[in-house]
Parts: sequence; structure tokens; C-alpha cells
Amino acid sequence: MEFLVKTRKIGGSIVTTIPKPVVEKEDIKENEFVKLDIKKVKKTFFGKLKGVEPFTEKDELDIE
Repeated sequence: MEFLVKTRKIGGSIVTTIPKPVVEKEDIKENEFVKLDIKKVKKTFFGKLKGVEPFTEKDELDIE
């Protein structure tokens, strides 16, 4: 099962929370060992600049 969680700092550690639906589906109990496969998610800025027009010749940097 794959899902995204956000890390946060508590004391000197970085922690995450397992979402409740995952806990229920996998029947995870307190003090059990679980295996995690850690992969950082690459940030994407797709769609962040909605309404920005495409670059034109006027927008190009003129270095001479």
C-alpha cells in the first residue's frame, strides 16, 4: 500500500503519522514493528502559476 505523509520534528527526531484508514486496513496495533519503504517525493510546481501568459520576445532577457 502506498500513501503520502508529511514529516514533522518532535524533539530531535523526525516523525510521521500513519493515517487511520491504513491502520484499520492493515490492522496495525500499538508497539508492533512495521516495515517502511522511504522515498522522497520530488516537488512539482505544475499549475502553481495559473494565469501567467507564455513568454514572448519582449520578455526575453537582452544581454549585449
